[in-house]
Amino acid sequence: MKKTLTAIAIFGAFSSLAQAQSSVAVYGIVDAGIVREQGGVNGSATNISSGIGSASRLGFRGTEDLGNGVAALFLLEAGYRLDTGASDVSGSIFNRQAYVGLKSDLGTLTLGRQYTPYYNAVSQVADPFGAGYAGSAKNLMPTAGVNTRTSNAVVYASPVVNGFSGELSYSLAEQGGNSIAGRQIGAALSFGAGKLNARLAHNHRNNDVAGLAGVQDRQIGRNTLLAANYNFGIAKAYAAYGVNEGLNSSPLANNSNPFGGVAPVASLDSRDMLIGVQVPFGANALMASFIRKDDRTAFNQDANQWALGLTRSLSKRTSLYTSYGKIKNKNGAGYTVGNNSDVGSGDTAYNAGIRHTF
Repeated sequence: MKKTLTAIAIFGAFSSLAQAQSSVAVYGIVDAGIVREQGGVNGSATNISSGIGSASRLGFRGTEDLGNGVAALFLLEAGYRLDTGASDVSGSIFNRQAYVGLKSDLGTLTLGRQYTPYYNAVSQVADPFGAGYAGSAKNLMPTAGVNTRTSNAVVYASPVVNGFSGELSYSLAEQGGNSIAGRQIGAALSFGAGKLNARLAHNHRNNDVAGLAGVQDRQIGRNTLLAANYNFGIAKAYAAYGVNEGLNSSPLANNSNPFGGVAPVASLDSRDMLIGVQVPFGANALMASFIRKDDRTAFNQDANQWALGLTRSLSKRTSLYTSYGKIKNKNGAGYTVGNNSDVGSGDTAYNAGIRHTF
């Protein structure tokens, strides 16, 4: 009897220890609302849409304590359309993020599909809308496609030292016969102290395709962004300045010629300027921003965006939102007002919806 009780006690102790050393969590976002778009060649449209403020997702993340201050970690995140129940990307499961790695006092090293340092700077530091709603900075700033996230990426994130931290990303294109064709390199340097948060980020994209005539030795796409926000208490101010040069440095979010006529041309040389603010009051938060796209090519296809939004928290996990965005395109520019998940079809959009996290 004593041996049995001892065995049970030892088993229980090891079980408790294992639970303390490793954990797996399920998390997600459920976001849906009504979107009204105007100004496109196909006229006005009203839709039920998913992921307006934040893309709807279901994820799994876990850690395991390996001892000596080292831990293993993983994350698997799938995006889906709440309005249809379909996956965000057909034929893909964990299309948003999928990585595994190690973490210690020296930093974190991960391998897999991950966000670029450039996109993190836009969504986490520069944009008062957090890259969502009708005021999303993604409408004008170059975050389309692989500028947002890359596959086959090795990412190192340093620990914070005296307020400074860094991030380095290297994405292998895995093209036979050419080790640099299609590769992407990103880096960021961050500083946070008290109410100030600042970040300098860079994205370097090789546009070659190995073994395919006409798409070798093409221009490199480069994006550099300096962003900062400062919390004054009564309001948080945002500002950012970006330099975009080379092929695919400013890809159009909607490349289907949404306004008709002569198709717009994606800029090979542009500057982005953003100023914005968040004003909390009670359970509400007001968001506003102005973004200017300065096209420095001969096409001179500039654009300006004004946006206003309001969120209201019903609880720690549930909130309501509404927002409005307006873009003024110049000289045939083709920028559209979208949101976190949609590229938009016109130069004006309104949206209202509900967001729940778990």
